Amino acid sequence: MSGILIVAEHTRGVLAEASLELIGAAQVAREKLGGPVKALVVGESAGDFAGALNRPGVEEILVAQSDNPHFDAAAMEEVILTAARVQQPALILIAHSASGGSFAAAVAVRLGSGFAADVTGIGFAENGLAVTRAGFGNKVNVELDFPGKAVVVLTVRGATFKAPEGAGNATITPLSVPLEGLAGRYRHVGFEEAPASDIDIGKAEFILSIGRGIQDEKNVPRFAELAKKLGATLGCSRPVADSGWLPKPHQVGLTGKVAGNCKFYLALGISGAVQHLHGMKHVETIIAVNTDANAPIFNVAAYGVPMDVFAFADALERCAGTP
Repeated sequence: MSGILIVAEHTRGVLAEASLELIGAAQVAREKLGGPVKALVVGESAGDFAGALNRPGVEEILVAQSDNPHFDAAAMEEVILTAARVQQPALILIAHSASGGSFAAAVAVRLGSGFAADVTGIGFAENGLAVTRAGFGNKVNVELDFPGKAVVVLTVRGATFKAPEGAGNATITPLSVPLEGLAGRYRHVGFEEAPASDIDIGKAEFILSIGRGIQDEKNVPRFAELAKKLGATLGCSRPVADSGWLPKPHQVGLTGKVAGNCKFYLALGISGAVQHLHGMKHVETIIAVNTDANAPIFNVAAYGVPMDVFAFADALERCAGTP
């Protein structure tokens, strides 16, 4: 077995950015694994995404037609297995997303392969491929290898590897996979739109984000006013949004929004769970304030302040109130 197979992801006619980032991850792995890099895209109009996937470093794009216009984990699993048996890759890369997580482990089990989820680093050990992922509540980095495994399946955290720019010279190859009678097919019910919002976390350049460290919903207006005085967009971690303290559009993270345009991120009372780091760890300047000096957020922050968020807010309010 040799080479790398990338599994593309798309929703409602839009190719996920994570699919292109997987190409960047493949280039890192290819330095040691060798072999061709191939991309697999599945869908009713799968061929529409071939152009976007044709980036430098991709030799071939496998296009598999599906009879379902929407995401179907059972169909994805079957197509990937077929592609793996035909192409014999040593590594299969899948986005660490809600969709990717619904079939990646099943693919690994059926292939009898090595498997790791939420991978943030790819390297090599004496036994071959080795990867890095977070462990123990994101307090440590864990290195894993896969001795005796001819093929490895990985889900890769978004915003970790850089997507290559420019156009490639990949060939496009149809892949036929019979899906009739396949058990466990998904039935699409509909899309639930996020509530309308007057903020766009993805475009904000300065975000003041709050977490469980603010202790109570009644404290939210204080930090909202502070963000306004500082000229920042108010963001939050998932627990704050799940508790209903702030609407979902304010949430930064894996199940929220990626702070894609942010230059300055102020995290108040946020511990730094993996899901939240997904949305902001790439920001150039991060200031984290948390009473827990061992909080994972300090691992990505440019500046860490181990103090009470309310005392920190007091100081900021005094500064913001100064003419």
